[in-house]
Amino acid sequence: MKERNLTCIVCPKGCPLKVTFGENGEITEVTGYTCKRGLVYAETECTHPKRTVTSTVVTEGGNIVSVKTSDAVPKEDMFKVMEEINRAVAPNGVKIGDVIIKDVCGSGADVVATSNE
Repeated sequence: MKERNLTCIVCPKGCPLKVTFGENGEITEVTGYTCKRGLVYAETECTHPKRTVTSTVVTEGGNIVSVKTSDAVPKEDMFKVMEEINRAVAPNGVKIGDVIIKDVCGSGADVVATSNE
């Protein structure tokens, strides 16, 4: 029986999680969580991990604005997402919340500005 230890990152509490897997690799038990969000985090992290991507984008005027994905993207797509972000150019006058790239890499997540130009 295989086990994996995680620390939940959903809130500042940082619950220690233990995920136990069956012979076929399926999750048979999750312990240590104190809320439903911790259980969902453990299951997702062990079956299909996702990450929020943060970076910067240059504007047409040459300034830099910070950006992030509006939702977590599959971990295996992070490098493709970064390639698109690196090619992007934001319009002048970009504001927090403006969409810079819609549906980045077909993930359903947008890349949005997190700072004003």
